[in-house]
Amino acid sequence: MQLPFLRLGSKSILGLDIGSSCVKAVEVAPRGDGFELLHLGVAPLPHDAIVEGAFLNASAIADAIREAVARSGSKAKNAAAAVSGHSVIVKKITVPAMSAAELEESIRWEAEQYIPFDVNEVNLDFEILQPGDAERPMEVLLVAAKRDLIDDYVNLIGEAGLAPAVIDVAGFAVENAWESNCGASDQVVALVNIGAQTSTINVIAGGVPAFTRDIAAGGNQYTAEIQRALSVGFDEAERIKIGERGPESQDVVPQEVEQAMRAVTNNLVGEIARSLDFFGATAADMRIQRVVLAGGSSRVSGLEAAFRERTGLEVEILNPLAKMLPSSRFDPELLDQVGPSLGVGIGLALRRVDE
Repeated sequence: MQLPFLRLGSKSILGLDIGSSCVKAVEVAPRGDGFELLHLGVAPLPHDAIVEGAFLNASAIADAIREAVARSGSKAKNAAAAVSGHSVIVKKITVPAMSAAELEESIRWEAEQYIPFDVNEVNLDFEILQPGDAERPMEVLLVAAKRDLIDDYVNLIGEAGLAPAVIDVAGFAVENAWESNCGASDQVVALVNIGAQTSTINVIAGGVPAFTRDIAAGGNQYTAEIQRALSVGFDEAERIKIGERGPESQDVVPQEVEQAMRAVTNNLVGEIARSLDFFGATAADMRIQRVVLAGGSSRVSGLEAAFRERTGLEVEILNPLAKMLPSSRFDPELLDQVGPSLGVGIGLALRRVDE
């Protein structure tokens, strides 16, 4: 699913994951059942450049995009980005059976009943899940994103010297990466992408999104708790979170770090699990069978085990590079380091604007 504000003819696209901690630029080429990773670049962002989805320092973000693209070495000009957060609504709805053309004409009126925004202030897209007939309504996946959010991304990508070809939804991009690497599944699977500030839940049933929700919680909570517990700066807390040690952390007591991390893990897992419980209570005919964790914070020590203990479900970490063909052009250590965080970027890069 991609929001239709613009369609270009090129088949090659640069996946641009504009996160709140860094920008990742990814370009791939499909090869048989897998793909070749052509270009990859990562550039850090000031930790206050994006706060709760709002671009507070557009020039710094544009600089980071340019830096990520330059580091990747990609010459692609068409870019795909992804949106998430409270300004994006994804909902499965039912409407009277009609043709796709008729639905295209009436979707704005139908959407008014389901979205909490003025329908004139959003970009809309939809996908027909079940056509319906004279005896049953059709099922439609409705996506709405506030127009000012889309405009922010369009303007930012343009300022960085790229052409905004596709605006997707972050949860759908992760789904695309998961399906491309793991294949279709008949199971009901919860994809949980844990970013720096936002965690995105996308429950897939029969290859179709059945429930989506974005939670304002993520890896930055670990950083903030370490800052509070150890009285260190943001950058130093980030290093401690991922297991590095800097000059300020010579006397860090491991137990303090573990305690701070454990407290955040318990809160984060609890909040996400409550959303999964809500889905289970409202979709009695569907039972989640597996949880797939993605995102840069998915490999925080103890997180996978905590999910397994809290939910009682099978839990695994998504490897967005599982179907990547062997390549000698990338440092294996770099791929090990950034691989878990590439779900959105890989999912976007695998898109084609003529889909």
